[in-house]
This record gives sequence, C-alpha cells and structure tokens, in this order.
Amino acid sequence: MLLIGYLLGIVYLFCMFVMSLYGINALITAVLFIFAKRRLSKMQAIIESEEWPTVTIQLPVLNEKSLVEHLLQSVTELDYPAGRLQIQLLEDSTDDTVLLSARLVEEYRARGINIECIFRTERSGHKAGNLKNGLKTATGELIAIFDADFNPSPDWLKKTVPLFQDPKLGCVQTRWGHTNREYNLLTRAQALAMDAHFIVEKTARSYTNLFMNFNGSAGIWRRSCIEDAGNWQTDTLTEDLDLSFRAQLSGWKMEYLPNVIVPAELPASIEALKKQQFRWAKGSIQVTRKTIKRLFRQPNIPWYKRISGLLQLTAYTVHPLMILTLFLTLPVGLLAPHFFTYFPISLIATIGPPMLYSLAGAKDTPSLAGRLKILPIITIIGLGMSLNSTIAIIEALIGKGGTFVRTPKLNLTNNSGSSRPIDRSHLQPISPMVWGEIGLSLYALLTIAILQPRLGWVIIPWMGFFWLGYFFIAALNLYQHWHEQYSRSSFAINERA
Repeated sequence: MLLIGYLLGIVYLFCMFVMSLYGINALITAVLFIFAKRRLSKMQAIIESEEWPTVTIQLPVLNEKSLVEHLLQSVTELDYPAGRLQIQLLEDSTDDTVLLSARLVEEYRARGINIECIFRTERSGHKAGNLKNGLKTATGELIAIFDADFNPSPDWLKKTVPLFQDPKLGCVQTRWGHTNREYNLLTRAQALAMDAHFIVEKTARSYTNLFMNFNGSAGIWRRSCIEDAGNWQTDTLTEDLDLSFRAQLSGWKMEYLPNVIVPAELPASIEALKKQQFRWAKGSIQVTRKTIKRLFRQPNIPWYKRISGLLQLTAYTVHPLMILTLFLTLPVGLLAPHFFTYFPISLIATIGPPMLYSLAGAKDTPSLAGRLKILPIITIIGLGMSLNSTIAIIEALIGKGGTFVRTPKLNLTNNSGSSRPIDRSHLQPISPMVWGEIGLSLYALLTIAILQPRLGWVIIPWMGFFWLGYFFIAALNLYQHWHEQYSRSSFAINERA
C-alpha cells in the first residue's frame, strides 16, 4: 500500500506541475501585457491608405434567421469605395433562413450593392468548407469574415485595411465586444473571460510577436496568405486556429487591434456554452496533432515562441488534469498525504489567471471591483466545465472525427426580461453528461467527508470548489432545460389558443 501511495503521489505531483506551467504562462502573459499597454496609444490612430485594395466580405450563415437581417444591415453600411467591395452571404442553412437571405440579398442588389448569396447543395467541411467554396468566386485581395451575430461599425474597414501596406502581414484580428454581457450571470462570466483573452492575452502576444490566432470572425485576411498556407482545410473543428498556425509557420505575420471592437452575442445557456467549448477544446487538440511536428522542426523559430505556441494550442489539457487531480486527492490523502506539501510552486501559478482577469479593463468593460466580483464564478464554471472539455480532448486524441455543432445565437441583448420573440428552434437538447457532473460533485463531497478528519479544514476550499463547480454546471443545465421546455410548452398552448 505504501508503494501504491507513493506512485499515486508522484502522478499527483506531475499533474500539479503541468497545470502550474499554464498558470505561470498566464502570469508571464499578464506581465507582458503591462509593458504592451504603452503600445496601445500608438494603435489608436487611423492609418491612411494610399490606395484602397479590393475587399471581399464573407458572411457564413447557418440557420440564423433572427440575425441575418441585422448582419446585412451592418455590413452594407461599411464605409468603403463601392467599386472595390464585394459581399458574399455564404448560406449553409437547412431551414427557412435561406428564403429570408435570398429576399434580403435581392433587395440590396436592387439598391446597387455588390452582394451575392451563395447556396451550397453539398455542405461538406462545415464552416471551413463554406469559406473555401466562397473563395472560388471572391474578387477581393483581402477577405474579411463576420459570423452572423457580429455587427461591425461603418469605419471597420478604414481602420483595418491600411495595415496591409505591410506586404508580410497575412491577417488582422479585431476585438470582440458583447451585446448581451449583462443578460445573466453566465454571460457576465463569459464576457470577462473573453475580455481577458482579447484585451490582455492577444495584446501581449501581438506585442511580443508570439503565435496568435484568428478567432473565426471580425478579422481580415490577405487572400494570398490563405492560399499560400494551404487554404481553408476541413480536418479540424477549429479551422480558424488551424489556418492561423499554418500561415505563421509559413512566414506570414498577424496583427491585432484591441481598440477596434465588433459586438457579438455570448451563449446565454450552459448547454450552448458546452457545445461551443467542446468544439473549441476538441479542435485545438486536433490542430496540435496536425501542427506540433512542424512547430518544433521549423527552422528560425525561437525556443520560447515554440513553447508559447504549444501552451496556447494545448490550453484545454488543464481540464483532464483537473479531473485526474480530483480522483487522486482521496487516495493520496489516505496513503501519502505528505505529497500535498511538496509543490509550493503551484501557489505561485495560481496568481496568473486572476491577474489576466483583473487587467482586462477598458472603456466598455466593468470596473476593477466589478471584475473581481466575477472571479469566483469564472473559477467555478472553469472547474465545472472540465468534464465536457475532457471528453472532447479524449475524442481528439483517439482520432475520432466530429460534427461542427453551431453555437445557437438568439439575437439577445442585456435585457433578459425582454418581450421580443426569440427563435429557439435550433437550441440543443440537454446532454447526458450532466449525470457525470453530478457524480463528480458527489465524489468531491465524499473526499471532503473522508479527508477532513485526517487533514483538517484545509481540504475544504480545494475540494469545495470542485464540488461547487460540478454542482453549479449540472444544476444550471437542468434548470435551464426545464425552463426551456416550459417556455416551449407555454408558447405552443398560446399558439393553439
């Protein structure tokens, strides 16, 4: 038993060590951002372009009837020379969104706007296949991409296009804003997490010329960069991350503009968030498997940039390590509790993520006090989502393919009590994963009950967050599912009445 305890203790320390690497990476990123803030003022000025290149705007749409009208209104109001702008509505919908899209496009065409609606009869390759298909008839030297819930301001192109005077620049990403930050507690937590990624992390990476990624929307590519890097490819669920790394490994640069903001919608239900995070987690590991050899064999890449790129690609592996740590805590606490005191560096690593969130301040974000209030909720959600991401990572590691599951967007605002009708026809059913989350929460409670008499109250905060995380996610999932079913039933009754 003593040998088993030592072996389990070593595995426990290994998990803590690897998780600490990601925590230290977050801490380094936060420090780099502090230095990078000096650069922000220089990026606020609009660069004048000597000659405006041709631009194609691609709008991939999939069953987003409640969003497409607002999307087209925003895009057709972009301030850019009309003869040098092409708009492609890339329609992959399987519902009556296609009828609305066709009608709207014809109306805009009648006004003299260069816009077309491209329907695919064979919808292979998910979003990547849709973008690649649109590229066949695209006329622009630059390709801007907006998902259906994004609404750029009229000067968006005037702020991004001039940067492409640098011939080595392949892509420019702009910051995501949030149309429904205050909709509920879940959207407030997501907004802060997104702000930490876009305001802090991406700014720091851009400042230090580390690997960056296009986030799938609100960005603009040089067409020759897309083609040189191998075009859009359909073998991962995160085509944006895949193309970003292939392009940078081919020698292209990426730029980020934190002061150019495009508002978009956050998932307001936990089931929608799970589907989104599942796709991102699985896709990132698929890209890792596809890219890792080239990342470490490509010449003339500094070692720190390789390590940073690897940590970026594999960030979701923290989640299976969390679950493994949860399972190991009970046997290690019973057989070899002294291992809990062997790794004080983990305490340093825990400073990193809170620093990222604390620094994610801008004119359109909450105050520091407001951000600090959300930190415990982000921790709880992060722990509670770990089972979802772990299953996604396992599927990616064993080579299991995947279906691109669209994140439902409902045209929500900050007013959760709005009487405006919401299209709920494409909401996802509840996942049976919720029962696994309940089981993990009960295991965390069992660990507390058994180890507290032996180790004292120190075990409660650590395991308590595990219990609360899984319980919160499962309970919220069940509640929102029940509420959605009730809403649909009430709607059906009212319709019959």
